[in-house]
Amino acid sequence: MVAIGDQAPEFHAPSTEGPVRLADLLRDGPLVLYFFPRAMTSGCTAEALEFNQLIPEFAKLGVRVVGVSVDPLSRLERFRDKYELGFTLVSDQERSIGQAYGTLKQGHSPSHERDTFVISQRGQIILAYWRVKARGHASNVLDDLRRMSEAGQL
Repeated sequence: MVAIGDQAPEFHAPSTEGPVRLADLLRDGPLVLYFFPRAMTSGCTAEALEFNQLIPEFAKLGVRVVGVSVDPLSRLERFRDKYELGFTLVSDQERSIGQAYGTLKQGHSPSHERDTFVISQRGQIILAYWRVKARGHASNVLDDLRRMSEAGQL
């Protein structure tokens, strides 16, 4: 399990924008990497729509948003298209990203917990949110990032 101050684990995975690596996602600035259990479910849809609505506000801070789930890429593409999501979705079907970040639920069909990490452009975890509620979470992350930006910590 990772914590604030740790170097974020590198990954290479398929995404709705093609193959991605963490290093590539960090090229233009900090990153919100949010893990969610399953695309097309009510909670995950609510969370994705809230992040999507706030993308312009995250962009003003120079922060990119990326969602990660164990769903196959085809399901994530349908999710993106159905809800017109304007951010990248990463498929962690092999569960290696979730393993590295400590977000995997145990059980019959492991999925991700609803956990989020903000990663600095240097690859350091600067904020971590564990087992969050879907509704209101994106706004909370944005508020914390605004405070960090105002304090010169972003």
